Amino acid sequence: MELQKWIDKGYEIIVDFGPKVLAALAIWIVGAWIVKIIVNGMRKAMNKQEFDPSLQKFLLNLTGWILKIVLIIVVLGTVGVETTSFAAVIAAAGLAIGLALQGSLANFAGGVLLMIFKPIKIGDFIEAQGQSGTVKEIEIFTTKLTTPDNKEVIIPNGSLSNGNIVNYSTEDLRRVDITFGVGYDSNIKQTKDVILGVIKSNEFTLEEPAPAINVSELADSSINFFTRVWVKKEDYWAVKFDLIERTKEAFDAAGIEIPYPHQVEIHKEN
Repeated sequence: MELQKWIDKGYEIIVDFGPKVLAALAIWIVGAWIVKIIVNGMRKAMNKQEFDPSLQKFLLNLTGWILKIVLIIVVLGTVGVETTSFAAVIAAAGLAIGLALQGSLANFAGGVLLMIFKPIKIGDFIEAQGQSGTVKEIEIFTTKLTTPDNKEVIIPNGSLSNGNIVNYSTEDLRRVDITFGVGYDSNIKQTKDVILGVIKSNEFTLEEPAPAINVSELADSSINFFTRVWVKKEDYWAVKFDLIERTKEAFDAAGIEIPYPHQVEIHKEN
């Protein structure tokens, strides 16, 4: 009698939960297959878009875990387990972790934005957050710059993505702007011809767009000539330094004075 009682109880359990377990098993198998298809589809799309490998791996793992958690909740609900409290615990844990790591999450989000929209790339010379340098690495949480004097600067991606970025490497051409001041005794046309001659003698200056030399200001002690020259971005600094040095030499040769402050000593007799 006791054995029959246990047999009947087992039969009732099988009748009640058997279909639910089979349905949950089927949902798990199909769901796992769908998750795999979604993750593989994302991987192929990211490869076509040339996503950063570190970002790609992180996003694929994150997506896979989120989908698996959702699948587990669905399976437990199918079996008959109360999932409301389970989901609430997950949400509360997620909120606590988010509050504890909000700075890191902001940097992570900034890194994702930088890698998706690509306002900068490795090798670009940029100015951001009061720092200037060549982009060395773009990581999930930080971006590393190498300054012209070979120092490493690490900028949090949250600050970088939310601030202004000046990218000097985006365009192929850059304009060199230099202001030359000469004395009021100087001839304007002669001065322009001297500057233009120096510009044309430099092999890296471009004829198009054409260089421009204009009187920009009649200052207290000088006539200022605003000079604009177009060059390839990689020649910018070499051209700028060369023009400054050779223009000074050309002014000296032409007898054009560059005014500078003079000190006067007054001696009182007796």
